[in-house]
Amino acid sequence: MAKTNTTELLEALAAEIGETVYIDVAKWHLYLSNAKLHTVVAEQLYPLITSKTVNEDQVIQVLESIPVKIGGGRKELALIDLLPLQCQVALVDILEKYQREI
Repeated sequence: MAKTNTTELLEALAAEIGETVYIDVAKWHLYLSNAKLHTVVAEQLYPLITSKTVNEDQVIQVLESIPVKIGGGRKELALIDLLPLQCQVALVDILEKYQREI
């Protein structure tokens, strides 16, 4: 993969996150690309890849800091509260893969 351009790397990372990770609400899966959250997540997590410190605790901390408006903006939840465990694991796997490839 060897993407040297940061923009290309971020776009590829965002695309993979958007196609793999989803929000689970009442057993409905809303993928982050459809929720327009994939780019924000990729931008927030990118520094972990470049600093070579991807671990689950740091990923969870970042996901806790990303607010998601629900109910037309009446409420806000942290993204971590909307992701099933398997999506968190998949997200860490994606980040580790990109870390190995840069």
